[in-house]
Amino acid sequence: MTKTIGSQRDVGGFTFVDLFAGIGGFHLGLSSIGGTCVYANEWDLAASKTYEAWTGHKPDQRDIRKINHKSDIPNHDVLAAGFPCQPFSLAGVSKKSSMGRAHGFQDLDQGNLFFSICDIVATHRPKVVFLENVKNLTSHDKGKTWAVIQSSLEELGYHVLWKVIDAKYWVPQHRERIFIVALSEEYWSVLDAGQFSFPEPPQSPLPKLKQILDKKPSKDLMLTEPLWRYLQDYSEKHKKLGNGFGYSLASQNSVSRTLSARYFKDGSEILIMHRGWERPRKLSISEARRLMGFSRQISLDAGLSGRYPRVVSKSQAYKQFGNSVSPPVVRSIGAEISRLLADLPN
Repeated sequence: MTKTIGSQRDVGGFTFVDLFAGIGGFHLGLSSIGGTCVYANEWDLAASKTYEAWTGHKPDQRDIRKINHKSDIPNHDVLAAGFPCQPFSLAGVSKKSSMGRAHGFQDLDQGNLFFSICDIVATHRPKVVFLENVKNLTSHDKGKTWAVIQSSLEELGYHVLWKVIDAKYWVPQHRERIFIVALSEEYWSVLDAGQFSFPEPPQSPLPKLKQILDKKPSKDLMLTEPLWRYLQDYSEKHKKLGNGFGYSLASQNSVSRTLSARYFKDGSEILIMHRGWERPRKLSISEARRLMGFSRQISLDAGLSGRYPRVVSKSQAYKQFGNSVSPPVVRSIGAEISRLLADLPN
């Protein structure tokens, strides 16, 4: 049953809004530590369907630049947002440049959506702003993009902290992303210096890819002979040119490469050799979900069913995982934010 998102605050918890919500990575991570979502916005129809099925909340699908930020969005403690990264990512910049298109803040479709976040922050003055984007954000456009982001938050009266964190300590995937935690200066001033810090990685051994693999994968996942031949020829051609392009056969005893939004096309960045099969295979939908950290335990801790039904096409599902934030990483950072909020005056 779909829940109505309200402004009721859990006793001892905190409230948050989930912008550019995707399929619920922020929602699940923060809800699992006692956060209550009071508003979510996701304009992509397919992602919104998945979000609703997995969290029980139906996101607002309107363009965030066109809604009334004061009346349509409730007050909240934490503003969470994984704002669109394609305008700033290495792959996104390369693709747009090759097509003669603008990137970064000059990308009129997505690049300027960050300023909608700033408008909402200015309107509601949340205690904490919690953002995620690609690692390349700090170096994009020779650092100018990051300078605008940092100065914009500081001008709004926020103390900005950031760190690049690799999800491989929580899930068996090398996935570096920048996480930004900005605390309102009025609250920062009453805290001891250094009271907030990003979490240290778990001390246990790194997760292994084999821990998330299906025991009996469908043979439909195996690459076709023409596709496998194409990937091998493509890789060989670029090796001769001195480039690093090509497929990756993932070791089941290690972590995989980064799962990308293009994985549905050929699965080339994470291919699995299965004993007895003549060609490698792609990850299944369930494996890709677990690789991102959408686990039963995360859902149960968030008070949900622990089920993740697929409500979109296979290609859309793979794309959604590649664009998502990893819930266990959000949960770890969120736990530090929650401890910080507990020490702040109301």
